[in-house]
Amino acid sequence: MISKTYTILALEGMHARPATAMVKLAKQFQSAIALKYGEKSAKLNSLLAVLALGIKGGATIVVDIDGADEGAAATAFDTFFSANLKDW
Repeated sequence: MISKTYTILALEGMHARPATAMVKLAKQFQSAIALKYGEKSAKLNSLLAVLALGIKGGATIVVDIDGADEGAAATAFDTFFSANLKDW
């Protein structure tokens, strides 16, 4: 299992556009991928579950990746967050 920690820089927090992009990215991998925010967790195969977390701007989130292609998935999420964090 690989765990990655990211900070949401956008003042509006996690909204539909980046959440949709994350779900689409997660669906490209066989690994089970989950998003944690505080005490809450959601699998990254459900847009509604991700939005229900209510991630605020400035929040720290953790992406847990577990499976056969977890290394590739972790790299893809690093790229995703480095490219998109400032645009939200």
